[in-house]
Amino acid sequence: MALAQQSEGLKAGVAEPFPLSLERELGAVVHDHGTQFSIWAPSAKSVTLRFFTKGSSMEDGDVMVGTHQPELQSDGAWTIHFDENLHGTYYDYLVEQQDGNLARTADPWAKGTGVNGRRSMVVDLARTDPAGWEHDEHPTTPLGETMVAEMHVASFSANPHGGFPLEHCGKYLAFTDLGTTVDGKGKFPTGIDYFKQLGVTAIQLLPFYDYGSVDENDPRQYNWGYDPLNYNVPEGSYSTDPFDGTVRITECKQMIQSLHAQGFKVIMDVVYNHMYTADNWFERVVPGYFVRRNADGTLSNGSGCGDDMASERAMMRRYIVDSVTYWAREYHIDGFRFDLMGLIDTDTMNAVRRSLDALPGGKDLIMYGEPWAAGPSSTLPGTELANKEGLHLLDPRIGHFCDRTRDAIKGHVFERQIKGYVNGNAHDTRPQIELAVDAWRAPETNEGNAGQIIQYVSAHDDWTLWDKLCLSMIGDGSPESANKAESEYADDSHRTLESRDDALERAYRAEPGPPTHKVLEANTLAAGLIYTAAGIPFMLAGEEFGKTKFGNDNSFNSGVKVNELDWARAERMQGLVDYYRRLIAVRCANPSLFDAEHIAVEAPGNAVAYRSDNVAVLVNPDDEEYSLPVKRIDSAFADSLHDDLPEAPESASHAEERWVCMLDSSGTSTGEFRQTGMRIAGGRFPMPARTLSIWKRER
Repeated sequence: MALAQQSEGLKAGVAEPFPLSLERELGAVVHDHGTQFSIWAPSAKSVTLRFFTKGSSMEDGDVMVGTHQPELQSDGAWTIHFDENLHGTYYDYLVEQQDGNLARTADPWAKGTGVNGRRSMVVDLARTDPAGWEHDEHPTTPLGETMVAEMHVASFSANPHGGFPLEHCGKYLAFTDLGTTVDGKGKFPTGIDYFKQLGVTAIQLLPFYDYGSVDENDPRQYNWGYDPLNYNVPEGSYSTDPFDGTVRITECKQMIQSLHAQGFKVIMDVVYNHMYTADNWFERVVPGYFVRRNADGTLSNGSGCGDDMASERAMMRRYIVDSVTYWAREYHIDGFRFDLMGLIDTDTMNAVRRSLDALPGGKDLIMYGEPWAAGPSSTLPGTELANKEGLHLLDPRIGHFCDRTRDAIKGHVFERQIKGYVNGNAHDTRPQIELAVDAWRAPETNEGNAGQIIQYVSAHDDWTLWDKLCLSMIGDGSPESANKAESEYADDSHRTLESRDDALERAYRAEPGPPTHKVLEANTLAAGLIYTAAGIPFMLAGEEFGKTKFGNDNSFNSGVKVNELDWARAERMQGLVDYYRRLIAVRCANPSLFDAEHIAVEAPGNAVAYRSDNVAVLVNPDDEEYSLPVKRIDSAFADSLHDDLPEAPESASHAEERWVCMLDSSGTSTGEFRQTGMRIAGGRFPMPARTLSIWKRER
């Protein structure tokens, strides 16, 4: 009945043109008494099921070994049953429409495929479980200690300095390798060990369902994967054998099992807003139903990819709910990041939340997405989309990325010259920073509760944080700034400027010199703001060592070299890495930073200062050193029920002695951090130029 209830969210006036199959299990299903095939094709005149010995026509020995005729049922599904367990059988369908149009198609509901996903495969899922899978459990990390790092499966281990077994480089199995170090020298950790030591608690993986833009048999090909082909099947290029449809499933589970064993939640990036091509399996099976169209019949393109999927349609909604639930149940996924969530209707998003909640432990599974789209989309009447205007209609446990925080901290995401708080525009953006650190919970800017706000300054899209800082602080286009930056890198006074790009290239590479030092200081401020702000901290993996793509702002198909985690750079940037590690440790040790009110207090210059329960954060982006009276921070919480200030006045000396420094960004460039544990002297917090410090008031 749960599936049937999903259709109740359809708005009045939206007519479904076909009978709905809301309760039948679709796809190829292996059970105790054989194998059942079911495909929803209500507009079809006939459907033919074909069996093959191989997963593609390119393979030696590929033979079609049978054709069968499913029967049409009253719910629009065509079904046929076999008494045998057909695990490992490859198949596809021929679907003939009423007008005689004949289309070959894979099964949209398939759980397995052959190489490159053009044929489906019957899977007895019990045979794909790795040893000990039945004991695999979701990590119990509280939401307030969720520290998300985003990465690509192949980029994680492709770098030759990573120390991974060669056969695992770029594969799921690299996530099972423990004890890896830079160049295998045993000094600086890489892989899972590195992220565990960093303090990351959740790994968000770029799409690892089966996507269409790469040849799975060619390891030289690379793509981010935002071009879905088969939603319910792992991508084959990350497996050690893409021709055997079971290998990718087992190895994907091994990856997740290993991450869980090390305490990481696994968050899956899902792209239900569009597909690889408008000529997708859904469109071949039921033409005109699953893809949105404009009034003139052309395809809606709010995704920028040419084919917006109609989530408001009952069967597309059912598909999305079933697909997400399947990944959570079968692959033990801990959370889902929805690409262009602003193209998915709110009823569907809420239906997904309800379905996950119904699973054992499902209420702890994470959901969040991008509350925007690439453009307008032609929806059916009465549809409310999960964009910024529709956030109030979403379940309060569905989160979203906060681009306002991102742009306030580092400047406009698309305009290199427009700066933010940490890189040269502190005066104009200071008010936004004070709102951002409290997760924009002021009445005039409210976006929801703290647990809904994904706070970030870097993601796979657009410039990396390091590159944006380089471009805005060094590469502003003027000969004067470029010449100044280049001369500051020079080993002697006789070096002349070759080009504006020369200084940028040196900054991208983080070569020693004042320009790199300034970028590094801005990076530490940006990170400090994110990890002390209310909400859920998120970063692109590698941000913590100044990851660069050398100014490439759209590297989706630029190759693994541009996108990889450069483990040698991580070792070279140990000071910054250690700063992030300390930040994350402070964050996890002080749960008030997650959702307690962050109260801003008056600070000198363009500095900001805020207090959350017994934690105070002081940020100074200016070139001038400041200080802040202790009593100003204390008075911020004088009337708070959560504060422990005594009723009787304290002496100034006693009050200041209770504040202890937990972290100071001074010395990040050298790794020589100012001694933590220092206490206040003279009744004032020190605020050195271009630094961030975190203080704790002892109970």
